[in-house]
Amino acid sequence: MVGYSQLIRQNKNFRNLWFGQIISMFGDWFNLIASAALIAQLTESGLAVGALFVARMLAPFLVSPVAGVVADRYNRKTILIFSDIVRSMTAFAFLLVREPEHVWLIYALTFIQLGISGFFNPTYNALLPDLVSEEELGTANVLGTITWSVMLTLGAAVGGLVSGIFGIYTAFTIDGITFLLSIVFLLMVTYSHDVDAESDQSVSAAMQSYIDGLRYLRQKSDILLIALHKSFLTVTTWAGIQVIQVSIAEDLFVIGEGGSISLGLMFAFQGIGAALGPVVGRYIVGDDLKKIRRFIITCYLIDAVGLAIASTLFNFPVILFAWVLIGFGSGNLWVMSSQLLMTLLPNEMRGRVFSVEFALHTLFSAIAAGLAGYVLDIGLSIAGLLVATAVFSIVPAIIWGIWGVSRAPVGELAFGSEQGSEMAIGKRKGW
Repeated sequence: MVGYSQLIRQNKNFRNLWFGQIISMFGDWFNLIASAALIAQLTESGLAVGALFVARMLAPFLVSPVAGVVADRYNRKTILIFSDIVRSMTAFAFLLVREPEHVWLIYALTFIQLGISGFFNPTYNALLPDLVSEEELGTANVLGTITWSVMLTLGAAVGGLVSGIFGIYTAFTIDGITFLLSIVFLLMVTYSHDVDAESDQSVSAAMQSYIDGLRYLRQKSDILLIALHKSFLTVTTWAGIQVIQVSIAEDLFVIGEGGSISLGLMFAFQGIGAALGPVVGRYIVGDDLKKIRRFIITCYLIDAVGLAIASTLFNFPVILFAWVLIGFGSGNLWVMSSQLLMTLLPNEMRGRVFSVEFALHTLFSAIAAGLAGYVLDIGLSIAGLLVATAVFSIVPAIIWGIWGVSRAPVGELAFGSEQGSEMAIGKRKGW
């Protein structure tokens, strides 16, 4: 396996892409902490906070039919740069929100910013295998997720501190600046995209291309099930507990303005687990696809244990420990499912499949976040919601154990083996 430092030193294109990812993700968590704390202050409503997460997740879902086709038909580097330009402008616009009657603007700006992210994230996943070799892909995938986790840890913690000490609007300003810095590194990525001049560029052709992607998933049930893992993860863990975290910070363990510091700490400790998880997981399973499939079951179970511990609400240190476990399991699950898709998908289908995956992930995130905010408002306790989530997280583990492991395609070998590598390369090239 290629080492992390070796990849960063030797692959200039990946290094610039990675530096841009570090900076923009750092700012992302500033925005989330600040906007959640601001809505909590202005509305004092769990449903209003849940609506924020609905807006964050529904926007990427709505743009997904276009985003996937764009990622497969146009220059992926250009898409990333344009996305960061728009997201920077939107981040600065959050500074206009000052009064309760301006709350609608938070939702509108969030919808725009995350809608643009609906283009950025699938395009990033589709571009990554173009910039690294077969041997580097697994390492690059894990490093990208570790980066997300570390930025969650640093960004959420620092974002909480900045919001709590210097004010929420300072956090919005920093978020806008980070997108501009990300563009600088993206401009240094060397990448060309060959466009077929004779291909049909009409809207109808684009929609037909997206439909072809859906048809591909319908025919490849194994790929579809792998693409659903992030949706399962969202429903059982991420979306609901993001709303729960706001309630814990605001009502139970209040540190900083509106609980912004305690909220940042919870995100940070989840990020610690999500950073450690993929490193440990990759050490255990390597690039062996069969081991990856089996390890995914363990990830769901670790999440369930973490949620069960959090439901005790014993004290804040126990909550933080539980969030480390949740991050450990969910971070691994995210990496393992992405590794399977990047390895098995042909190049011409990557953008559309990752777009559909992201669309389903965001749709279920919106539903789960809205439902979590609603049940908290009608009287279900935080502890009760955590227990229900812990139990529910076992369901996808059972489903994956039955269909994704025991019924995995015959002949799927370790990615690192000669035959398995040839198989993976063939699938990615559409052989």
